[in-house]
Amino acid sequence: MKSKISFFEIQAKQEKDYFRKSLRKDFSLSFLEDTLTEENFEKFKGEIEDTEVLCVFVYSEITDKVLEIMPNLKLIATRSTGYDHIDVEACKKRDIMVSNVPVYGENTVAEHTFALILALSRNVHKAYFRSAREKYDIKGLQGFDLKDKTLGVIGAGHIGLHVIRMAKGFGMDVLAYDVNKQPFLAEILDFNYVPLERVLKESDVITLHAPLNEHTHYLINKENIKLVKKGALLVNTARGELIDTEALLMALEEGIISGAGLDVLEGENIIQEEHRLFSPQFPQDTLQKFVRNQLLLNREDVVITPHIGFYSREAIQRIRRTTVKNIRSFLRGSPRYVV
Repeated sequence: MKSKISFFEIQAKQEKDYFRKSLRKDFSLSFLEDTLTEENFEKFKGEIEDTEVLCVFVYSEITDKVLEIMPNLKLIATRSTGYDHIDVEACKKRDIMVSNVPVYGENTVAEHTFALILALSRNVHKAYFRSAREKYDIKGLQGFDLKDKTLGVIGAGHIGLHVIRMAKGFGMDVLAYDVNKQPFLAEILDFNYVPLERVLKESDVITLHAPLNEHTHYLINKENIKLVKKGALLVNTARGELIDTEALLMALEEGIISGAGLDVLEGENIIQEEHRLFSPQFPQDTLQKFVRNQLLLNREDVVITPHIGFYSREAIQRIRRTTVKNIRSFLRGSPRYVV
């Protein structure tokens, strides 16, 4: 009997076709467009209770309670680098392995980072909306050059290093903060590792590329956001929870930060699924996050994209290929990219 793989958050026909072509000869496949969360998992019980492999994206929330309905589950393959949406400790207790896609879009996310930076530095978003209203003038649209400005990179891993390479092409100076330093690369790429406080104080543009964990949650918060160089730009293409949204709103209101480019938001899954607001399990603090995000969405000094930093044709293909390899490798007894 074939092992069953249940895919969630699969909406594009091309994605279904790819996984069918790659896996259906050896596996029984089930595709669902929904996310999988504590609020809705009961309705999928009949569909997934015999699942051996669960494949999800970042908007599903795989908790211990959700795991209870899949007693045969052996592997969770997330189609993402981050895995904070999965209770890894609960998986370990149930002897369930978790794999991710650690490398797929360093250049992809880095390019989107600069799309956000340029939209802010040259007021592209404001100019577009003004032109769309047939108002063709330049008043209030003066931007600034990136050349000779300082870019602060928080998280100089695979993506952060690509951002640094691109910044050098713009003629920028670069300061980086990371707990894992690579002095040789710093010398080759001509950037300096400095403490977080110095990145905040001296950077004209600050961009976040750190993973989300217990140490980086609210890495930018109400206290240290006050250190930011007045008028700096803040860009986040990593995880929404790296920034305390309340602190960001305060900094925008007070002019500490002149603009923010956000591809991710704190509690962004709620924006995508507003019906969850009416769930009896919906926590009060998450409702507050939803309201704060609405405030951000209505600001002219904020550019928001709906978590598409990873979403290029080439990156999606790499994610699909790696996910298939992760599943096949696990079932052959040689798992890879285990978190």
